[in-house]
Amino acid sequence: MRQVSVECRGVRLSYGATAVLRDISLAIEPGEFFALLGPSGSGKSTLLRLIAGFAQADAGELLIDGAEVSARPPWERNVGMVFQSYALWPHLSVWDNVAFGLVERRTPKAELRRRVAEALERVGLAAYGERRPGQLSGGQQQRVALARTLVIEPQVLLLDEPLSNLDKSLRVQMRQELLELQRRLGLTTIFVTHDQEEAMTTADRMAVLDHGVLQQVGSAQALYDQPANAFVAGFVGTMNLLPARVRSREGGCLLLDIDGVGDWRLPAPADEPAGERLLVSFRPHALQVGAVDGAGDAAAVHDAAAALHLAGTVEASEFLGEFTRYRVRVGVQDLVVDHAHRAGRARFPAGAPLGLRLEPSQVRLLPG
Repeated sequence: MRQVSVECRGVRLSYGATAVLRDISLAIEPGEFFALLGPSGSGKSTLLRLIAGFAQADAGELLIDGAEVSARPPWERNVGMVFQSYALWPHLSVWDNVAFGLVERRTPKAELRRRVAEALERVGLAAYGERRPGQLSGGQQQRVALARTLVIEPQVLLLDEPLSNLDKSLRVQMRQELLELQRRLGLTTIFVTHDQEEAMTTADRMAVLDHGVLQQVGSAQALYDQPANAFVAGFVGTMNLLPARVRSREGGCLLLDIDGVGDWRLPAPADEPAGERLLVSFRPHALQVGAVDGAGDAAAVHDAAAALHLAGTVEASEFLGEFTRYRVRVGVQDLVVDHAHRAGRARFPAGAPLGLRLEPSQVRLLPG
């Protein structure tokens, strides 16, 4: 199957006075597994429907394999879409559900039988052809919907939150199976989700949208480590965001007044945002818990001249298995601190003092 690209150029769409997509320009590479990530109402599903041909943009271009397809109806775009609800015919067998698109295309019977059998084999349901959708588990129904889409041999596979109806453990299994199948077929795939974990564990790259605006495009690691703004920082993972004012810039360093905390001296990054108001951001696991007057069992952390040392007080904690998440008050700011769990390690109680250490290399400055 030949791999194709998908490109949006200046796509805009409004419903009345409500702008749903605002000047979206995006290039998806041939054979790429690409995720559209964002909260409800961000425009990600609308963008997917535009690519499928179920909606029409007010302006802009949409290209598949380099050809403009905005004026083509869905059946002429050679794309396949798996919906959130699966949309299976309950009165038809699995075999007939998968064959439906080929029947509509008047595919010769011998070819139809071969392609349906191959599609069911691909998704591990070769023995389930005679069953009805109501006799299948949620994961099996999802596979039927996928087989029904793959059997028409689309150039582009569109997935609209296809795992949202499954429980957590099954979602993990199915996303791994989806990724393995996509890699095996080499099919350009666009996956819509509001679940950052799904996007980060499957996508080659992803785009984050908010209120119809494209916020950032990149790999999961790039968006996690180098978020472009506060929205991306907070949506892709958990982030501490502290408002700050620039006191001075000298010797390649910034002296920052952190609201309600005090002065921090940090190396000035090459991509320092403009302006006197900034946001100091760092992930919860970047904060190291130090010895606190013998309280708890946290080991002492070696000092380093460039490190930031903070004194805080535990306000609350959540045990999450692999780590304990603390809410720690530092000055007037609440910080989220993730501390790795070990068997036998006692949690710090509310009110306990904590010493925190932060390496400047783990800090990113964002527009304020």
